[in-house]
Parts: sequence; structure tokens; C-alpha cells
Amino acid sequence: MPHSEFHRTAHIGWLRASVLGANDGLISTSSLILGVAAAQSARSPIMLAAVAGLVAGALSMAAGEYVSVSSQSDTESADLDRERQELADDPVHEHAELTGIYVSRGLTPELAAEVATQLTAHDALGAHARDELGAFEHSLARPLQAALASAAAFTVGAVLPALLVWFAPLPQLSIWIVVSTLVLLSVLGGLAARMGGAPMLRGAARVTFWGAVAMAASALVGHLFGTVV
Repeated sequence: MPHSEFHRTAHIGWLRASVLGANDGLISTSSLILGVAAAQSARSPIMLAAVAGLVAGALSMAAGEYVSVSSQSDTESADLDRERQELADDPVHEHAELTGIYVSRGLTPELAAEVATQLTAHDALGAHARDELGAFEHSLARPLQAALASAAAFTVGAVLPALLVWFAPLPQLSIWIVVSTLVLLSVLGGLAARMGGAPMLRGAARVTFWGAVAMAASALVGHLFGTVV
């Protein structure tokens, strides 16, 4: 019978990465725009800052995620290579190790040994990867995929404030940026909380609060240190 149960942990990894990337794009680009707008009143420098922030942020997210996930992938590969070598050098010990894992999970020694024997015959490395190392196929690190997803999520979040710089009336630009950013942050926070099984209001409130803090700080810096040319 097909397994039809729904578990939130199955997608919490990509959900977290997507929401984090979109939040970063939205908050950092909006904050950058507000900082530059507080320093001077021409549209062109603000637009340049928005586009530069979008491109630099997306590439930075991609590079950081690629390096981080590549390190994880290297560690996973090293662990699997070591396990493969241990299976070749001492299969009896590895069988006993697998049996001990199943005993610790509640099986009788006899049943644990039989399960270990059958799983070893089917796929010894796969059995040790899952039950000894905790490595599952769906959770293995994929550096390029992670980098592209992070860059895409950041870009999606950064596009709206960048477009507002182009289309919104310049005298009210800061108001448009603040209001739209806070609304979108609350939606993203609430959506992430709902998909993760957490209270929507709490998820929306915390991401909106920190977004407001970041934008206020950037605007203050622009106001204090900006020079109108």
C-alpha cells in the first residue's frame, strides 16, 4: 500500500532556504534603497544602488550557499568512502555494528541480526549510510542546486523594491518601500510558519519586526552620513 502520510519535515529544508533567500533579498534591497534615498533625492543613484544590490546580493547568496553545501557534500563523500572501505576490510565487524544499531532501536538480537544480514545482502553501503551515518538520498547535499535556488529566491525578494524605485513617485518612494516591504515580509513570515506548522501570527510578527529594524537603521545611516550633491 502506498505511503500517503504527510510530514512537514520532508520539505522544511527547501522551505527554509527559499524563505531565507526571499527575506534577504527583500530586506537588504529595501534597506539599501532607503539608506540611499535618505542621503539624496535623485532617482538615478537610488536605481543604481537597487540594481547593484540585487545583483551583488544574488551572487553572494549563490556563492555562499555553493561553498557551504560543497563542504557538506565533501564531508558526506568522505564518510561514504570510509564506510565503503570498512565494509571491504572488515565486513563481520560492520555487520555486528549494524546489528547493534537495530538492537538499540528495539529489535531482539536475533531479529536485528537477520535484518542486518538481509539489508547487507541488498545494499550494504546504503544500509550503513542510512542507519549509521543518517544519510538519505533526498537529504544529500547538492551544491549547484542550492546555489541556484538561493540566488533565485534572493532575486524574487529584491525585484519588488527595485521596481518601486523605477515606478513609484519619488517624493513618496520611502513610504512605498516601507509599506510594501512590511506587508510582503508579513506574508512571507506567515506563509513559512503555516507550512512549517507554526503559528502564523508569530512567524509574521518576528520577520516583520526585524525587517523594520533593518530599514530604520539603514535610513538613519543615510540621513546622518549622506551628502546631497
